[in-house]
Amino acid sequence: MAVKFKLTRPELKRFRDLLGRYTRYLPMLKLKQQQLQVSLRKISIRQRELRGEIDEAQQRFDSYRAVLVDVAGVAIEELATPTDITTGRANVAGVEIPVFEDCEFAAPTYSLFGTPPWVDRALVDLRNVNRIKAELEIVTQQYTVLHEELTRIVQRVNLFEKIKIPEAQEAIRVIRIKLGDEMTAAVGRAKIAKSKITESEDAEAARSRAGDAQEMAAEEEAGSI
Repeated sequence: MAVKFKLTRPELKRFRDLLGRYTRYLPMLKLKQQQLQVSLRKISIRQRELRGEIDEAQQRFDSYRAVLVDVAGVAIEELATPTDITTGRANVAGVEIPVFEDCEFAAPTYSLFGTPPWVDRALVDLRNVNRIKAELEIVTQQYTVLHEELTRIVQRVNLFEKIKIPEAQEAIRVIRIKLGDEMTAAVGRAKIAKSKITESEDAEAARSRAGDAQEMAAEEEAGSI
C-alpha cells in the first residue's frame, strides 16, 4: 500500500529526515547481518566437529557395552549422566548466547577393587560421550538464537532497502515536483502582476504627459491673445 503524505514543505523535511535515518541505520544492520552469518558458519562447523567426536567416543564406549551386563550393581548409564551443566554467557553482534563450560557427574558408588579395571574406562568414555552431547546441545541453542536474530535483521534490511527508502525517495520526488510547480506558478503570477503594475504606471504617465501638454497649449493660446 502506497504511503500517504501531504505535498507541503514540512512533509518534505519529514521525509528527508526519515531518509537520512534509514540510510544511516541500514549499513549498521548489514554489518550485524554479516557478523551473524559469520558466527553461524562457525557454529555449524563446530556442530559437525562435535557430532564427529560423539561418534568416535560412542564407538569407544560401545566396545564395553556387551560386557557391562555382567557387572552387577554398577549403574554405568546413571553414573555417566550429568548432574549439572555449567554455562556462561557471550555476546555475538549484540546478541547474548549461552556458552558451554563444563559438566558435573555424581561420584562413583561402586567398589574400585571389586570391579574389573575396564569399568572405570567405560565410565570415563561414556561420560565423555555425554559431555560432548551436552556441549552440542548448548551449541545448537547458540545456532537457534543467532539464526532467529539473523532472520529478524534480514527482514529489517529488506524492509529498509525495498520499502522504506524507496517510499521516502518517491515522496521527496513528488513533493519537490509539486513545490517546484507552485514556485513556478508563483513566479508567473508575480511577473503578470508586475507587468500590470508597469502598464498601469505607463498609462498614468501617459495621462500625466497628455495633461501637461494640454496645459502648455492653453497657456500658449492665452499668451497669443
